[in-house]
Amino acid sequence: MRQLIKEHRMQTMSLHLQSITREREIITDEMKNIIQGILPENDKRFNGEENPGSLAFKHYNDLREKRLNLEAEQSLYFFRRAASRERSQRTRRNCCPDSYKIVGRGFLAPTIRNEAKAKLTEEEYQLLKLGPRFIYNDPKAASRRRTTELTVLKRKIETRFFKKKASSGRSVDQFIAELDRIIKNLHDTTINKTIRKHKEQREIITYDNLLETIDFNQYQLTKCPITTDKQRKQKNYGRLIKRLKHKLRSTNIVIKKTDKSKVFHLGKLQDYHKKSEEYMEKTEAYECLHQNDPLPNLIESTNKYLLKLRLDNWITQKQYEQLSIKKDEVELAHLFYLSKAHKPGTPLRSIVSGLKHPTIKISRFLDELLRPLFDRMASSTTVTSGIEVIKQLYEWSKRNARQDTLICTMDVIDLYTMIPQTEGILAIKKMLDYLNLKQINGLKIETIIRLCRFVVRNNYFSYDSKYYHQIRGGAMGSPLTLTIANAYMFFFERDIVKQINNSNGLYIRYIDDIFITINWSSQHLEKQIDRWNKFDLNIKLKAEVGYTTNFLDLYIENKNGAKRCPSLSKTIEKKGCK
Repeated sequence: MRQLIKEHRMQTMSLHLQSITREREIITDEMKNIIQGILPENDKRFNGEENPGSLAFKHYNDLREKRLNLEAEQSLYFFRRAASRERSQRTRRNCCPDSYKIVGRGFLAPTIRNEAKAKLTEEEYQLLKLGPRFIYNDPKAASRRRTTELTVLKRKIETRFFKKKASSGRSVDQFIAELDRIIKNLHDTTINKTIRKHKEQREIITYDNLLETIDFNQYQLTKCPITTDKQRKQKNYGRLIKRLKHKLRSTNIVIKKTDKSKVFHLGKLQDYHKKSEEYMEKTEAYECLHQNDPLPNLIESTNKYLLKLRLDNWITQKQYEQLSIKKDEVELAHLFYLSKAHKPGTPLRSIVSGLKHPTIKISRFLDELLRPLFDRMASSTTVTSGIEVIKQLYEWSKRNARQDTLICTMDVIDLYTMIPQTEGILAIKKMLDYLNLKQINGLKIETIIRLCRFVVRNNYFSYDSKYYHQIRGGAMGSPLTLTIANAYMFFFERDIVKQINNSNGLYIRYIDDIFITINWSSQHLEKQIDRWNKFDLNIKLKAEVGYTTNFLDLYIENKNGAKRCPSLSKTIEKKGCK
């Protein structure tokens, strides 16, 4: 499906580019004819210095041509982005030095964080360099997975039809069969055919400056050696992976992908255990239950609690059936860590994976009710992507950017585990009171609070053959935890947002990452950050102040208060696309 989308995008943008090219040629010819008609070469009366009207007309013509060029360049954003991504992937796999990968345009980062100093063969190292997203060609595994996933997809579609009280008929079977055929054909298509097809599409483009950019992308692709099908078949990836797993297991080395850069990190098992113990001691959020498995009691208590709510008419029969659980469908959550390789000392980010946890149904149910309400309440101060940051920052910079404008990013330390459970539930209650709601979809506010309290206080998981109970904060991995943390931060940051807005600054938050740009002195800003850190003992802000920063997937820099270029390419670089 990704391949189909990419091909459709290339074809659409190529056609669009041809139309723009033709339009530009026609308009340019018309303007030249007009200029030649009203400005004879040998008539000195029409000299621009003597005739302001002719000078203004020439200036208008230049601006119009620049605008057409800019519109064409902006319309090719997705086309160039796809080419850049494809080029960077080929370069990373085939042309980069052993310890670096190219991210976007000119960014270098290690492909493998080998802190354990594991001894790897050249084949093993090259395999790990391909990254966590690489999937080797295994027709048997692909066929099994395709069959399984299409069966699941068909079941989901039929379920949606059933909920709408409609019959799916033969159309669903035909759709699944066609999708199976398309995916099978795409799986069997070699990379050489895809590259050759993209080259043919690029040869259609004839637009001046943009042609050079696209030709350069094509040159970068062809410059990198492409592995042929024959060479690829010679590598037995299955055997290589088994050998690598055995080597890492025998040497007590743990391989995980990193938190932000999504590359492999190799670390010693004892280092992971040590950092895990330090994290648990620092947060004081976990109670060790040793070998006492809490799952049987948790299943029983969850169903009993839901039954009590049903008998007391706090929830409907449909909601009770939706939220109740069966013993053979649940399993206890487990804790794992992602390495923050981009930070000094490589700290860990804890993730509690509970996709089949006994309270996961209640957590999802509450999150579907509450998250839209929070998004509506905090739409002016929160973002969900780097694109929203770019838009807000550009609008703000048109009015307020100066040469000495400061950029500040703040990270909330251990947000999920540092919020006390009672205060987190109260934040949800404050949010509902703030929105003046008495019930949501027929569910009383008191019922919602009771269910939230049950989910937060029943976070159990296993780690390293032991069982734990989380007694502080929420599990990072539970849907409800994100909404609780967001609501808590909304009421914490209200005074800060008011202060920033009164000073004509910009305040943006994405969960536990905060971005501020303001025309204050650095001493005053740092003094205010120290004051904000005293607002709440549970919230600690770690700030970086300067004229450049990395926020989400953006690199942001104040270049002497520059305000030109609507695409923000002079002031904002998005990693991978300038």
